[in-house]
Amino acid sequence: MNVSKQPAVRPAARGTQRSSARKAELIAIGRSLFADTSYDALSMDDIARQAQVAKGLIYYYFHSKRGYYLAIIEDSVAGLVAYAASGAELPPVERVQRTIDSYLRYAEHNQAAYRAIVSGGVGFDAEVHAVRDGVREAIVATIAEGAYGRTDIAPVARMALLAWVCSVEGAALAWIDRGELPRETMCALLVKTLGGTMRAIEELDPAHPAPAPARRDA
Repeated sequence: MNVSKQPAVRPAARGTQRSSARKAELIAIGRSLFADTSYDALSMDDIARQAQVAKGLIYYYFHSKRGYYLAIIEDSVAGLVAYAASGAELPPVERVQRTIDSYLRYAEHNQAAYRAIVSGGVGFDAEVHAVRDGVREAIVATIAEGAYGRTDIAPVARMALLAWVCSVEGAALAWIDRGELPRETMCALLVKTLGGTMRAIEELDPAHPAPAPARRDA
């Protein structure tokens, strides 16, 4: 009787898997550290001590404290964008609502990561801000696709949606800090304010009509 054998996992592949897992672990630790302490206040010695690893290991994977911080931000961004943009199979209006709810779910269940994305640490860091801007653009594109069926929207519509997204960031930070409203109520509030934004867009640019649910007479 012939017995099929599974191909052996090569040592290099096992090493790559271990390396990826170790890197992901360090990113998760760093995400929590930088959420509670500013970038400038944490030295590499502090990070290594709290992560309980040799400082050289962090340099090996990330080359510098800045590289480590950017890796944390980029990893957090990837998770947020993927989570908020889920539900592409839904009808457009439901997708918009799903996007807002998913955004809040992410902020609620990944508070350290969310703070790292939105606050970007102390001071101005062009690369960190560019990553954060990428998140904003991704959310704007998701909302535009759901509301208008396209992402190539006019400047007034893009600016209005971007302003709404920026207001959502601040509101979500206050929401997770205070814990005064259930997520469902917060989601409904943000949907209402988005409706107001879309009505304003239509008033300024009739080529971008507000979806039916955003109309006062709907």
